[in-house]
Amino acid sequence: MSTPLHWNTAYEAGDTTRGWYQAEASMSVRLLQALDVPSEASLVDVGAGASVLVDDLTALGFTDITCVDHSPVGLAIARGRLGAAAGHVTWIEADLLTWSPPRQYDVWHDRAVLHFLLDQADVERYRTTLLAGTHPGSIAIMGVFGPEGPQMCAGLPVRRYSDEAVTALLGEDFERLGSEIADHVRPDGDTQQYLWTTARRR
Repeated sequence: MSTPLHWNTAYEAGDTTRGWYQAEASMSVRLLQALDVPSEASLVDVGAGASVLVDDLTALGFTDITCVDHSPVGLAIARGRLGAAAGHVTWIEADLLTWSPPRQYDVWHDRAVLHFLLDQADVERYRTTLLAGTHPGSIAIMGVFGPEGPQMCAGLPVRRYSDEAVTALLGEDFERLGSEIADHVRPDGDTQQYLWTTARRR
C-alpha cells in the first residue's frame, strides 16, 4: 500500500537513484510557463515528497508554494536541499485523501499521486480534495502514467490512464486545456510513459 512507511523507506534508500527522480521538473515548468502562470500565483504540489519542482519554482521567483506529502522523510529531503529558502515554503505532512485544504490555490500540481490510487473510492476522495483546494479559474497540472506506462512503480501497483479517463475524472468542473504524452527517463536509463493534462476550473 501507498503508506508513509513505504515512502519513508523508499526515500531513505536514496532519492536520486529511484525511478521517479528527475534533476529538473522540466515538464511541469514548461506547462506552467506555457499557461503564463505568474510567479505570484499560489501553487500546491500534492505528493511533493522530495521533488525538485519546489527548487525550480523558487529559482523562477514563485513566492507562494505549498508542498503536501504524507512522507516526512521525503519532505525533509526537499527542505534540506533548499536550505534557507525552505523557510519561504509551506510544508504540510498529510494524507491527501483525508487532507482538508486550508485555502484554495491558483494552481494544483500533481506528478504521480493519482496513478497510485487503485480503489475508485480513493479516486473520488482525491477529486473531492482537488475541488476543495481550487477555485473557478484555478489551473490543474496533472502527470499520470499513460496507456503504455508501467504497471508497477516503487514496488506498488499503479493505474494507467487514458485521455478519456482523466477527462472523466475532472468532469464538468474543469475545462480541459490540453494533454501530452511524454517519456520520463529514469536514472537507470529506462523510460516511463506519462500523460500530462492541463485544465482550468470552471
